Amino acid sequence: MNKLHTINAEDLQNRTYEPTHFLVDELIPEGLHILAGAPKIGKSWLALWLCLCVAQGQPLWNFAVTQGEVLYLSLEDSFQRIQTRLFDLTEDAPPTLHFTIMADTLKHGLEQQIEQFLNEHPSTKLVVIDTLQRVRSVGGDSNLYANDYQDIGLLKQLTDKRHIAILLIHHLRKLHDDDPMNMISGSTGLSGAADSTFVLQKSSRLANIASLHCTGRDIADRTLKLEFGEEDHVWKLLEDSKTCSGASKISALQIENLLSELLRKESEISAPAKALLEKIDPAGIEGWNTSVHHRHCPQRSTLTATPKKVTRLVRESVAALRENGVLAETYRSNGKRWISLKRADSADFLPVKTIGTIDSAGVPNACTAP
Repeated sequence: MNKLHTINAEDLQNRTYEPTHFLVDELIPEGLHILAGAPKIGKSWLALWLCLCVAQGQPLWNFAVTQGEVLYLSLEDSFQRIQTRLFDLTEDAPPTLHFTIMADTLKHGLEQQIEQFLNEHPSTKLVVIDTLQRVRSVGGDSNLYANDYQDIGLLKQLTDKRHIAILLIHHLRKLHDDDPMNMISGSTGLSGAADSTFVLQKSSRLANIASLHCTGRDIADRTLKLEFGEEDHVWKLLEDSKTCSGASKISALQIENLLSELLRKESEISAPAKALLEKIDPAGIEGWNTSVHHRHCPQRSTLTATPKKVTRLVRESVAALRENGVLAETYRSNGKRWISLKRADSADFLPVKTIGTIDSAGVPNACTAP
């Protein structure tokens, strides 16, 4: 029997961990994700456009993207059909987007094939498997939940080990449910093992308006209203429930900019989170309020910050602040959570810098579409 390894709450709060790295800011972190929808609804068009955006380092709608190589397992298509879709989406396909139309199944070589590709292409950030059903073995454990959880768990282990995102394209069951997440084909073991789940739904098959329901461990629940372009085959963002909810999240980028600016005036600051917030907001308001008009929401929203939010964002922005010449840490003293900021000499804090595939080079970018 192995002894349980434990850590007390106080020590846990005082530890510094690497922040969650996002492939697509606020939407897709490193980890395992499912994109589900009815057949022929446009899941593959959305997945291919995402791949192009990552390979080119272009924003996905208004969400920033981390650039990297991409592997797309398009297991229900031919290279000819993929080529046609690429021509519809872009005139400048990057050589960092790779395709395959054949692969082994889970537990029978797929994990090793992906690992081999990652070894040959170490800058890979995203792997898309279209569809999940194509890489699952027939039969298996009679316990559907256990089988689903185990299959997804194998890919989850791979994402954790290699620090990448894997997106599984999957189908919905025909039976309607008020909760879109309950419509994912298979048992709840699939969504239970995944880090994030996205469900693409239309009100009718002929409609070109759809809702993308998003939920996950490291992302906020939100629904994106999308419109499919009949001419360019790009899903365009019409509305984001998160920015239309009345209070928008203070972003890590805002914190980075504000603290970097603050350190231009003072070389070192050490203060409780509330006092630091008052320095950011000299008016002394509980948090700060800024009216912002979102182009994807007709109403005006209010940005609000609290000491707890600021502390969390500082913890999550340690690496980014370091790159901007700011050394940041949080600690507990006299029963309060303190934030320490120090302007650093830039010299002291430099940033630390086989599946048969075919790449997309030579095939004429839709990522800049509105």
